[in-house]
This record gives sequence, structure tokens and C-alpha cells, in this order.
Amino acid sequence: MAHKRYRNLIGLNMKIRIWDLPTRLFHWALVLAVLGSFISADDDGGVLEWHARFGYFILSLLLFRVIWGFAGSHYARFFNFIKSPKVVLSYLKNPTEVPGHNPLGALSVVALLGFLLLQAVTGLFASDDIAFEGPLAKYISSSLVELLTSVHRLNQSVLIAVVALHIGAILYYRWMKKTDLIKPMVTGDKEWAEKIPVARDGFLLRLIALVIYLTVAGVLYYFLR
Repeated sequence: MAHKRYRNLIGLNMKIRIWDLPTRLFHWALVLAVLGSFISADDDGGVLEWHARFGYFILSLLLFRVIWGFAGSHYARFFNFIKSPKVVLSYLKNPTEVPGHNPLGALSVVALLGFLLLQAVTGLFASDDIAFEGPLAKYISSSLVELLTSVHRLNQSVLIAVVALHIGAILYYRWMKKTDLIKPMVTGDKEWAEKIPVARDGFLLRLIALVIYLTVAGVLYYFLR
């Protein structure tokens, strides 16, 4: 099993596939969806409908990413980039470049996904008592709706801070460390001078990702329509 997993090893100064296409599509779709969600977060009823649609899309993307964190290629899997506190502290003392997410960057990714998931889920129960009510608000008490609506609104500020921190880290690596984190997420490839596992990114993997996402989206549509 292990020899199959690491059979695709390449030599020095070569482009290595780090991010599979499903991971990259998830990333950029999430960027656009979050941007659209922030833009449409207005009290106007018509705009709020779009805000809800972006929220459903974000939720489908996040649920896909959770599954892909176990079923995806090497660098997309959670256990390959989420490290223990001891490893994170060791990295802080002696930062070294790694092919995928470094231990500190992994914490940023997990935090961002976690707060986005919190925002998307609370949005399903939120209500402004005027123009919009989440599709699941009718199933819980008014006091709980009020609480989740407050969490949804407060978490928006937290999300802005986390997103800003994420963008700041990308700019820091680009300008201070001369490491481009954006290009690999576009092309999927990164130049590396050591032998490391190459991410699977063939037709079958992409087909599996498509089936997973369509299943997630279908289930959400069935329960939230």
C-alpha cells in the first residue's frame, strides 16, 4: 500500500503536483462565494435572498472539503497537514518551507473553515424578523433563533479578521520570504528540490470529487428547499 502511495517520486528541480484540481476549484469557488456573501449581506430583502444562496453554496463547498480532507489526494488530506501543538511550536522555533500547508498555516486553514462553517450553519436558523428567515428557523424556538442570529452577526466580524489574517500571511510570504503561495493554488504545481509524494490528480480522482460534491449539493437541496 505504502509503495503505491509514494510510487510517483521525482528528482531535483522539477514541478511537482501539490494541489489536485478539486482542491483548487474548491479554494477559488470559496473565495468568490465568500466575497459574494459579504457583498450581499444587506438588510434589503432581494439582496438577502442572494446572501442566502451564497450561504448554501458555501455550506456545500465546506461539507465537500471536509469529506475531501479524508478522500482527497496527499496534500489535501487533513492528517497530512494538521500537526500536533508540539510540531507547531517546533516549526515556530525553526520555520522551514514545506510543499503543502506548513503547521502554522494549517491552523489558519482550519480556523477559517471552522468559522465559515459556523457562519453557514447559523445562517440556516437566522432571522431578521422582517425580510428573511433561514430555512430551518421554523423548527426551533424563537429564543434559539434569536441566539443563533446574534452568533451569525457577531461571527461576521470574526470572519473578516480571520480572512484578513489569511490574506496578510499570503502577502507576508510573497514579499518577505519570496514564496508565492497563490501560483501553486492556480496551477497545482510547485517547484521542489527533494523527492516527495506527488498528488494524484487524474480523471478518476476528479470524477470521485464531482460525485461527492453533487451528492452533498443534492442532499442540501433536498433538505433546504
